[in-house]
Amino acid sequence: MSAVSLHPSIDGGIRPGSSGFAGGTLQCHCADRKVRVSVQSQSAHNHACGCTKCWKPAGAMFSVVAVVPRDKLTVTDNGDKLAVVDSNAAIQRHACSGCGVHLYGRIENSKHPFFGLDFIHTELSPDSGWQEPQFAAFVSSVIEAGTPPEQMGAVRARLRELGLEPYDCLSPPLMDAIASHVAKAAGTLQ
Repeated sequence: MSAVSLHPSIDGGIRPGSSGFAGGTLQCHCADRKVRVSVQSQSAHNHACGCTKCWKPAGAMFSVVAVVPRDKLTVTDNGDKLAVVDSNAAIQRHACSGCGVHLYGRIENSKHPFFGLDFIHTELSPDSGWQEPQFAAFVSSVIEAGTPPEQMGAVRARLRELGLEPYDCLSPPLMDAIASHVAKAAGTLQ
């Protein structure tokens, strides 16, 4: 195993999810008045993300983020503590004003290819069984967050060692979904 540390939930190896898992609760890191979110669905497209917008635990190089259907996510406790981090971003990340944890990200633009999906960090759940990470996205973006470029070979090697194919965009199936959405909207694909 490599000495490159990526994220606490994957550094020790990837734990498989459970095919029968049907959702759980996410919670912020506050000691008092925790924000809680109920998710009534298994997650999908779980991945390590190197972008600079996703929430990461202290010291992590990558976030671990997945999607769930928007209609399966409900804020159940202390939603008054949530605020959008960047209202100009495509993904409206709702963070706890107390601890800073991003509880979910929502796309409000109905023309966006991923409209209808909410982005979540399954590590915020005490429940086990969430889909395991499947790939790594926006890997080169960790340079923007301060990772020296000469370490990128070791970073990609560690991702592959964990079974996460590194991409500098999204995985091919997600890129195909985006391109299909754009082609349908343009009328070049039925």
